[in-house]
Amino acid sequence: MILNFGSLTNARTHAIALQTILIKETLRFLRIWIQTLLPPAITTALYFIIFGKLIGSQLGPVDGFSYNQYIAPGLIMMAVITNAYSNVVSSFFSAKFQRHIEEMLISPLPNTVIILGFVGGGAARGLAVGVVVTGVSLFFADLHWQHPVLTFLVIFLTSVLLALGGLINGIYAKSFDDISLIPTFVLTPLTYFGGIFTPSRCCRRSGKTLPCSIPSCIWSTLFATASSACPTSILLLPSLLSCC
Repeated sequence: MILNFGSLTNARTHAIALQTILIKETLRFLRIWIQTLLPPAITTALYFIIFGKLIGSQLGPVDGFSYNQYIAPGLIMMAVITNAYSNVVSSFFSAKFQRHIEEMLISPLPNTVIILGFVGGGAARGLAVGVVVTGVSLFFADLHWQHPVLTFLVIFLTSVLLALGGLINGIYAKSFDDISLIPTFVLTPLTYFGGIFTPSRCCRRSGKTLPCSIPSCIWSTLFATASSACPTSILLLPSLLSCC
């Protein structure tokens, strides 16, 4: 058996390059944590204070849960989605604007490594924000995860999906205005109409298409799998995903 040392060397080189890009993208948002990790925590706390305490106290339980328990998974996913998307789109467009993306493109690296590096950085920020926001949520709602592995997979795959979306936006963006179009006119409306603050059945009475968006299904699935009051919630996944 003859070993192909050239292939092993290329694989090791690609692994080092991927690790370097991941470290760079991770340090990029950790270095400015006051701008990247602290604002989602403050925003989530304000949502709990305004909607959970002031408005939620006037409402009864929603589907058998307290109002704070009901909105907590949606608020966590909203923070994960927006931060995973914005991290990649801003990072990649900045690389285009400053023209150092050209140095990566002319290097002997496959495009797959570059894509995985940027997407991995966005997923890392999404997971980091998810941990921070979950910690804030524990001060306002009694959360117990019945299926922690499945919950982590939902958050991770959501971060990867939105990071890929941010990468596509960054590739086609020609100005800084272009990178804010999707978050402003697509992600923000879908998060508010996706069933965070009201049950999806209420949205279905007023608009038949909005609750059938992908974010709504993600939040509903996360809520069902993570809720302590639904120990058999994993069996409800097919019915929840059928709303899409």
